[in-house]
Amino acid sequence: MGSAGDIRGTLRRLGRSKAVLALLFAALLAQQAPNVVRLAQKALSDEPAPRRPDVSYVPTPQKVVDRMLELAQVTRDDVVYDLGCGDGRIVITAARQYGCRAIGYDIVDWVIDMARENVAQAGIGHLVTIENADIFTLDLGGASVITLYLLPDLNVRLIPQLDKLRPGVRIVSHNFDMAGVKPDQVVTVKDAEGPYDDHTVFLWTTPLNKEVPSGEVSGVTPR
Repeated sequence: MGSAGDIRGTLRRLGRSKAVLALLFAALLAQQAPNVVRLAQKALSDEPAPRRPDVSYVPTPQKVVDRMLELAQVTRDDVVYDLGCGDGRIVITAARQYGCRAIGYDIVDWVIDMARENVAQAGIGHLVTIENADIFTLDLGGASVITLYLLPDLNVRLIPQLDKLRPGVRIVSHNFDMAGVKPDQVVTVKDAEGPYDDHTVFLWTTPLNKEVPSGEVSGVTPR
């Protein structure tokens, strides 16, 4: 058993070791402080989680795509917005056939990657862009043609945004109408190669022609 002096010396050495370890730990914390702060800020931020898609990925048959763009009378001077662009075939077709600019919007990462790859393979990146954006918070003011393949209730949700558009913007929807808004044209497309033989295409032009519910007065005096 050691003497009292030996014990005191050992305790002093342990004390110095603890002090050194404490200093090293403090230095390490100081170096990592910015990272810790960033992680804490990210955890406490109000940034919402990515929104789930409203519809499943089901591409519009090419024959229907062609008819939609034809019905909208797309020209080289147009800007086409495809809301829920999927693999990008509508914006790619618009750029290829009419030479116009086109933007596809979606929120599903793998779908966006596929669409961008298709645009690159088509060699029309100078005309077409694919963007990750929520279509229900999107400013649609830059579009002269808008294409849709959503669902009836989703089309209706877009009405407040469509009401803000300048006159003459054409909106074309594959298979689904827009309750409360009278279409300018409705056409049927036969496509025996797809899972469904008949497809319906709806066309509206801004300002939207709101249908008056039964029993209400439109305010228009008959002549």
